[in-house]
Amino acid sequence: MPRRRVHLTFPEDQVREPVIWAVGRQYNVVTSIRGANILDGTGWMSIEFEGDDEEIDGALDYLRGKRIEVDVIDDPQSAGGPTAP
Repeated sequence: MPRRRVHLTFPEDQVREPVIWAVGRQYNVVTSIRGANILDGTGWMSIEFEGDDEEIDGALDYLRGKRIEVDVIDDPQSAGGPTAP
């Protein structure tokens, strides 16, 4: 199953919102938080998404729609990594 690791940067109005929970409910993805630093006014998170590419893309678009900065840091398909037959 495809995986993508991303770095998220949260604007002040989204820091206290349960956006990762919402992504897991709305899209068929498994989330695994690898690191985070959340403060009152800002925050970042390193997170891995696992699921179908369409579901991961939908989850990332959802986060972007919430004005959360999404930086893909590990995308095996774009790096020429192995793909399923």
